[in-house]
Amino acid sequence: MIQKIGLAQIDIVFGNPEKNKQKVEEWVKKASDDGCNTVVLPELWTTGYDLTRMDEIADEGAKDSTSFLSALSKKYSIHIVGGSVAQKSQEGVSNTLLVTNSKGELVKKYSKLHLFKLMDEHHYLLPGHEDGIFTLQDTEMAGLICYDIRFPEWFRKQVLLGAKVVFVVAEWPVARIDHWQTLLKARAIENQCFVIACNRVGSDPKNEFGGCSLIIDPWGEILSKGSQAEELVTAEINLQEVEKVRKKIPIFQDRRPDFY
Repeated sequence: MIQKIGLAQIDIVFGNPEKNKQKVEEWVKKASDDGCNTVVLPELWTTGYDLTRMDEIADEGAKDSTSFLSALSKKYSIHIVGGSVAQKSQEGVSNTLLVTNSKGELVKKYSKLHLFKLMDEHHYLLPGHEDGIFTLQDTEMAGLICYDIRFPEWFRKQVLLGAKVVFVVAEWPVARIDHWQTLLKARAIENQCFVIACNRVGSDPKNEFGGCSLIIDPWGEILSKGSQAEELVTAEINLQEVEKVRKKIPIFQDRRPDFY
């Protein structure tokens, strides 16, 4: 099965969900017009890292964001891996990825498991506690968020649960952009899966972000790479490549989990 993926590598308006929604619709339309089956948004695209105002600007139950993405999916007949949004609940605010299919149905919510202390997430956000697995077009996939990729055991768990494609949404700083590419290539190679990673560009009051969004095949080859400017990064992926690579080097058959 061949799919065309589009990564909406955008700048994010700090703390302004309404302006960001306007921007996102423009990029979802671009992806649809370009023939993409799926479009991916970056982490915290509604608010950016305006953490001190999260109680004010977070989305109660992510209801507004879900409704918005569902409407776009249906309008443009496209699957949306909707980056993540600030989801508010009685317990607090979580950094939550939303996935809607082309019919406008919500198929996944995943809250970031690993909070990044260098950007003060632990002071303002709650950690998640569930896996990132979901199904699109009869294919098991998973979604993870930014700092999660530094934990190979968490990434591997998604693949052991069946994921052939792992989406990563991020606000990854330009200062560590080499780590971004190295880690993502490693995760693709060691898990023999597609890794599709959308990072934002631009800056906020404290950080500059690195773009360089990536679509990587199960052999670790980069199919498409973004710059450090706003753009739609696209590539076609053939899901049959996953099984071909896994047959060539059968690492999942050769694992010895009783030793680790």
